[in-house]
Amino acid sequence: MKKPTEKAAALKYEHGKDFAPRLVAKGRGRVAEKIIEIARAHDIPVEEDQELVEFLSMLDLYQEIPSEMYIAVAEILAFVYSLNKKAES
Repeated sequence: MKKPTEKAAALKYEHGKDFAPRLVAKGRGRVAEKIIEIARAHDIPVEEDQELVEFLSMLDLYQEIPSEMYIAVAEILAFVYSLNKKAES
């Protein structure tokens, strides 16, 4: 039996529109599983980082991430961009 997802969070960043990524979804248990399910259904990369999701879950929805989280989120965005480049090749 698979272990249920404890928490999940989703970020959105629109280059040229947003200064920093915004938290657009967060949840626990079934809600967390639904966030991941929707992301995968739309080919949105999923990165598992429980420490980061703990910090993100403390934010309000649609809040820009604080500067203290820039490095961690930048690493995730770099991962996503590298996946996109590989998919384009």
